[in-house]
Amino acid sequence: MLKVRVKRRKVRPRDPEGSRTAILDTAEALFAERGYQATSLEEVGRRAGVSRGTPGYFFGSKERLYRAVLDRVFSAARSILGQAQERAAATGGSPEALLREGINAYVDFLASRPTFVRLVEWETLGGGRFLGKVPAHLAGLEEALAVSRAALAQGHFRPVDPTHLLISAMGLCWFPFAHAETLVRWLGADQRTPAFLEARKRHVVDLMLNGILPRSS
Repeated sequence: MLKVRVKRRKVRPRDPEGSRTAILDTAEALFAERGYQATSLEEVGRRAGVSRGTPGYFFGSKERLYRAVLDRVFSAARSILGQAQERAAATGGSPEALLREGINAYVDFLASRPTFVRLVEWETLGGGRFLGKVPAHLAGLEEALAVSRAALAQGHFRPVDPTHLLISAMGLCWFPFAHAETLVRWLGADQRTPAFLEARKRHVVDLMLNGILPRSS
């Protein structure tokens, strides 16, 4: 299993914002490594370099801290869609450009934030107990689906189901990171290398475009 390193933090005294950030950073790493049940507020505080009671002071409970962690990582994931839209618009704003920029950004995000993948996998094992309470998660999905519908409405692609289009794009990007240790490594690949990432992005874009562009008669 992929290990997420949890570093002890030193926080300056009387630095509320620094303490809050250190708690969130540490909690993200611990929840990703151990899951919700096996992580305690006391351990988060100790690893973050603050007093045992400080996480509870800022967040009230372990559940509220966990939900804050999920909201933060999903907010980061959500922002990549807006950035992809901006880059696509700068090159003409075609649906093909938006698809390419969105896939490239999502793959890069998954590679740069392995805690996100681990947190979602823990949620999957738990039946998505908390994700329905995370505003950034729900808003991100709604926005991504709206972009999918808008791209298809322009008529550049064959009429396909926008929900299935979104699921396929996300799944093709997600799989190598969720199964880095269970499948990808045993195929002789390493999802951490720049060469793999670039090849993966090209492959997913090629598959998606060839699946939805109009077929020649």
